[in-house]
Amino acid sequence: MALRVGVVGGGQLARMMIAPAVELGVELRVLAEQPGMAAALAATAVGDYRDADTVLAFARDVDVLTFDHEHVPQEVLAVLVDEGIAVRPGPGALRFAQDKLAMRARLDELGMPQPEWAAVTSAAGLQEFLDAHDGAAVVKTPRGGYDGKGVRVVRSATEAEDWFATLAEDARGGALLVEELVDFRRELAQQVARRPSGEVRTYPVVETVQRDGVCAEVVAPAPHSPERLDEVAASIGVGIAEGLDVTGMLAVELFETIDERVLVNELAMRPHNSGHWTQDGAVTSQFEQHLRAVLDLPLGDPSPLAAWSVMVNILGGPQKASIDERFASAMAEHPTAKIHTYGKDPRPGRKVGHINVAGDDLDDVAYEARAAAEHFAD
Repeated sequence: MALRVGVVGGGQLARMMIAPAVELGVELRVLAEQPGMAAALAATAVGDYRDADTVLAFARDVDVLTFDHEHVPQEVLAVLVDEGIAVRPGPGALRFAQDKLAMRARLDELGMPQPEWAAVTSAAGLQEFLDAHDGAAVVKTPRGGYDGKGVRVVRSATEAEDWFATLAEDARGGALLVEELVDFRRELAQQVARRPSGEVRTYPVVETVQRDGVCAEVVAPAPHSPERLDEVAASIGVGIAEGLDVTGMLAVELFETIDERVLVNELAMRPHNSGHWTQDGAVTSQFEQHLRAVLDLPLGDPSPLAAWSVMVNILGGPQKASIDERFASAMAEHPTAKIHTYGKDPRPGRKVGHINVAGDDLDDVAYEARAAAEHFAD
């Protein structure tokens, strides 16, 4: 009988686990939030991931449970663990991907390099932090933010008044996370795979390009990087994976600062946009690696297949009716491009697909990826 992996969440990350699951002889089952989602081909159940009974009923038919996102509540995860379900990554690790304040505190304990930060519960506390950091800072909601949501650059405490008002209305209380506004040269990402038995593999550190808070491009490996940077990024990634007991894929988003420091920005405990290049540019893709890791199978070779890989996201995208035509024209004009679409309805800024190109000349690779993506621009 084939090993069965259950994925909570029916988005594009679950969708992109389907092909490697077939190749590994693994049965993939998906709990989708609603019908017709990106991973509909493998959706064996539809239901609310916030409901313990729904998730437990789904999980009882699989050998291991993993995730397309980090939003399953801790109370639900606790029920699964109490019932003997193999949850990977486990709730202890996921807590640090769900709560940025908890993440910052734990990474401090692990001695990881980070921006200066504080938990603030009032405008006065925020203003005090601003006064101590040249009048500018980044404010984040501790939970739920992604792709630029729940993040603001502020220069006055009044710019976060609505968030403080929301905290005041919440019976649970809480705080906002405020961080120094880092003077960075570029953003990087380090991916690490770790299995329960402890084996760890690292991918090359990559450069990510953000537009309007959303990842637009990834270059692998990060160009113009001294060997020291590769070593530092890998050491940070492995240290976090081991220190937080992560199983599966871990993406560590990093800042490379003007003064050549490397600081941890955020974490994701699942396949991540910064690793989509591995589908066509590495011996083992992040999606296959995640399945191997959560099943505690030997990890695959993360080595690149070419000198350079570039991933360009398709953001917003055309109406579905015109995708087939554009897909064909992009393939015809850019035969080296690998085009991945997610079957999602377009809307401004939404990730509806991506383009991968790999090769020996970075300029040529970047041109082909960007030009192929232009076919889908509206």
